[in-house]
Amino acid sequence: MNSFDILSISGSALEAQRRRMNVIASNLANAQSTRTEEGGPYKRQDVVFASAALESGSTELKGVKVADVVTDGKPPKPVYDPGHPDANEEGVVLMPDINAMEEMVNMMMAYRAYEASVATYNTAKTMMLKSLELGRV
Repeated sequence: MNSFDILSISGSALEAQRRRMNVIASNLANAQSTRTEEGGPYKRQDVVFASAALESGSTELKGVKVADVVTDGKPPKPVYDPGHPDANEEGVVLMPDINAMEEMVNMMMAYRAYEASVATYNTAKTMMLKSLELGRV
């Protein structure tokens, strides 16, 4: 592993966590969405991470990537709200099964992982700059 691999690995982690935060933000923004293009209420999504190699064909693990964005299979939760425009004859509306507290915890975890990757990137960069300074002396 060369020194620049550390920067690539940290960069891949930053990108993966950024995508994770975007998906979580989408879940929170659509927590009350009862209509989607597919029909029915919004369905919660989550990211699936996978290890990544820097060179194609390489078996050496060199980072992380978002392998897929999957839809949660939980059924929508029925809520009694007869005044809602999407209510059925009984006054029941199918709402997304999204727990805002759970999403906020996931967002905090993604943010902390992002922070750790930034710290790793900055530490590696500082070490490389110090190595260059040693060579100048």
